Amino acid sequence: MSARIALASDHAATALRSALIAHARASEHVVIDLGPHRVGPVDYPDYGRLLADAVANGQADFGVALCGSGIGISIAVNRHPALRCALVSDPVSAALARAHNDANAIAMGARLIGEDMAKACLDAFLATDFEGGRHAARVAKLSLPFSVKEPA
Repeated sequence: MSARIALASDHAATALRSALIAHARASEHVVIDLGPHRVGPVDYPDYGRLLADAVANGQADFGVALCGSGIGISIAVNRHPALRCALVSDPVSAALARAHNDANAIAMGARLIGEDMAKACLDAFLATDFEGGRHAARVAKLSLPFSVKEPA
């Protein structure tokens, strides 16, 4: 089944973004390339926001966020209340992000993951459905306003 996938990166991950775009298109997914489309340093929060907005407004079904480590851009994406972006490093973590956390975006670090592993992560993420069940109530809590109190 094809999905609409938005991809965004910072300058450290443009090569990996290009490779994942080609891989996703070869798998017949619709790709939305959010950039950057220029040479030189860019700020990952700007591209994380673009990605979050594309998924939240329904332009894309899923997002793939890339930077040098994957950490900064995952934090940026997760600032949007409608996004659940998981930093993944292998196909198991990518599949679990979907199955247990209903993640609608993944982040990867171009300096930490090889191209083949990144492709395997993307494939696992897209091939996995949210399990619901015991995970549904936990995921629902992620959308609640933050409160500081002892868990029940």
